[in-house]
Amino acid sequence: MQRSYDIVGYKLRAKDGTVGSITDLLFDDRHFALRWMVVDTGKWLPGRKVLLPPSALGNPDPSVREYPVDLNLDEIEAAPGLETDEPVSHPLEADIYGHYGWSPYWDSGYGYALVGGMQPVGAVVPEKTIRTDKPVATEKSQHGDPHLRSISEVTGYYVEATDGSIGHIENFVIDETEWIIRYLMIDTKNWWPGKMVLISPHWLREIDWSDRKIFVDVTRDRVKAAPEFDPSMTLDREYEERMYTHYGYQPYWAGWV
Repeated sequence: MQRSYDIVGYKLRAKDGTVGSITDLLFDDRHFALRWMVVDTGKWLPGRKVLLPPSALGNPDPSVREYPVDLNLDEIEAAPGLETDEPVSHPLEADIYGHYGWSPYWDSGYGYALVGGMQPVGAVVPEKTIRTDKPVATEKSQHGDPHLRSISEVTGYYVEATDGSIGHIENFVIDETEWIIRYLMIDTKNWWPGKMVLISPHWLREIDWSDRKIFVDVTRDRVKAAPEFDPSMTLDREYEERMYTHYGYQPYWAGWV
């Protein structure tokens, strides 16, 4: 698993040259699946940004912080681009998938951006409905998709337990095998100094986008007693098992959906 701030800054390399660098990640707030990588094309196409689904990326090379992309630069240059400060609309998403000849994620029945309509092994989509303060747009809407959120924008949101504030979102932990946000990394320093904890998106009960707050279905005492997370540690299954046992939730790998 990778932290979101580790993925941001990675370069993308096409078959015949460097595309640019990842500047942001866009996810679906209904099930926290990543839909798009926002890529700044830099000196290659100055002032332009492009969108690519995570599933278009190959295995990363951490030594040079780079993802390969099985595309040519000409293909990417001719793709519909992202206008600065413009929201990502459903028609734009459809145009991008159509340009590359890929099946869009909404045809798969899953919330994952998939190439060729293939679904990831073990993919699960939460059934739990999270209340939000924003209406749902229709698929034919020309406006931005109200469910598409920027990780850079949501970083810093305050987090409320059932009985009070516990901190803010410091980072996101992303499962690259399924390109889904597994955990929100919460910094509790303004309430419980020196502690970092992980919270699963499945434990959320409400999101207030206008007030930049996320509400979690756990108590402050439960968070205070939770296994502490060290950002420098490798997140392993043993830690995850202790965390799920502590909060009393069934783990995602148990096939609970």
